[in-house]
Amino acid sequence: MSQIGDSLQFLRSRGYKVTAPRKQVLEVLRRSSKPLSAYQIQKSLPIKGKPLNAVTIYRILNLFCSLNLAHRVLSSGGFVICTLSEGEGCHRFVVCRHCGSLQEFASETLCQEESQITQDLGFQAEYHLSEVSGLCLKCRGGQR
Repeated sequence: MSQIGDSLQFLRSRGYKVTAPRKQVLEVLRRSSKPLSAYQIQKSLPIKGKPLNAVTIYRILNLFCSLNLAHRVLSSGGFVICTLSEGEGCHRFVVCRHCGSLQEFASETLCQEESQITQDLGFQAEYHLSEVSGLCLKCRGGQR
């Protein structure tokens, strides 16, 4: 099944309706290799019937983020579709500061270490956010 199909099936399994606006936003996120704001998503949507307003898009994005179907990228404030499965650990990003390309990865070990640190500080973590900014291989001229 496609990534979009899997996401739509996941929505249904959680009791959410699969609406045309939700499908459209998922499709725009899937096609993009860079984080997109709600307004960029709005501009990328096909003009069919009544256009989606930014408030509706933000509501959809908030739902997707709460279900880990999408993530907000801290450095840009944009949103990306989740490319990993739920069971792979806390999801993280490396973001190229030059071209804006993004790669998602997961590390169960990193997640456990962060949880232990927060517990040692008397804090109960509910959600982990992390990203690394730098230069991708392409922007470094292919040098490792």
